[in-house]
Amino acid sequence: MDAVAAWWPSSDGVGRAVALVLLAMSIATWALIVWKSWLLRRVRRDLGRGVALFWAAPSLDVARQRLATADREQLLLPLVDAALAAPDDDALEARAAQAARLTRRLRGALHRAVATLQHGQVVLASIGATAPFVGLFGTVWGIYHALLAIAASGTVTIDKVAGPVGEALLMTAAGLAVAIPAVLAYNVHGRRVAACEAELEGFAHDLRELLGTGNDQRR
Repeated sequence: MDAVAAWWPSSDGVGRAVALVLLAMSIATWALIVWKSWLLRRVRRDLGRGVALFWAAPSLDVARQRLATADREQLLLPLVDAALAAPDDDALEARAAQAARLTRRLRGALHRAVATLQHGQVVLASIGATAPFVGLFGTVWGIYHALLAIAASGTVTIDKVAGPVGEALLMTAAGLAVAIPAVLAYNVHGRRVAACEAELEGFAHDLRELLGTGNDQRR
């Protein structure tokens, strides 16, 4: 903290802007880590409970009612609604076989559910990929700024060089400190999203097998 306090007054607008960008990246990273951890834990719990309630129901109507109370993030329920939706008689969809219509509607609902689970992943990946280079740019600019100040003073000694250069190197460390949590969170959350996606795909497949015969399964 002392090094940062010493570096800030001597830095120029570019160096301070780089530091603020890294600070914003760090705040965004940790906000996403907390939110995604909470969301994915909640989703995993709801998926397990919702699927069990659905298949234990005596009919589709009852199963949908039970699922509406368990599926708090609305990931399973849109699959059921898409499977039960009646096609428009005037649309091209009505000309396709029932199994094909069912597959298309379930695929669309599944893609929307997966997109919901993947919210924030692009931000984490982008921060993890760019933060080290932002920090490196801050270091290069800080060294350049420090060398200009030393040249303007007319005297070059090791203590005059080591201090500003060492303070500038803090930007590289800051970039790594921002990037590493973002990369780790991206990988951990990616595995959890993949597990949720596999469970949703399994539910969609079983739902298609249930309704693909064309029989009325509501009662």
